[in-house]
Amino acid sequence: MKSLLATVKSVVANLLLWSFFVGGLVASTASGTVLDGTAKNVATYAGIAVSMLAGSRIAKKPKIKAFLSKSSTLWFLFLFNGGVAVFCYLTMDGVKGIATAAGMGLVSLGAAGGLVANRRKPAVARHRA
Repeated sequence: MKSLLATVKSVVANLLLWSFFVGGLVASTASGTVLDGTAKNVATYAGIAVSMLAGSRIAKKPKIKAFLSKSSTLWFLFLFNGGVAVFCYLTMDGVKGIATAAGMGLVSLGAAGGLVANRRKPAVARHRA
């Protein structure tokens, strides 16, 4: 059983991690309404970096990792992000549409890779036995 101090430290660490993640998302998406020019670009890219760093740390947590490796979650991510990639490519003009479609397509391909890896796991386990 964890001590009270260890539990409090864990809760505070999780709260800070999720706060950085959400703060990074807000900074990357809402900086255009407050800032202009170079400051807007810096805030956007810094927000992206902070949210990606915090998000990668969150994804390593056991409960989140188990959720993200379920085949139903992977199918949703594959289909949803693939659909959004196609939609963005067809409806958005210029570099912004292509970049958005490429990013969403990469997430969709990552989910497809997880589906393939999950499908192969039972076969590998059978060979070892």
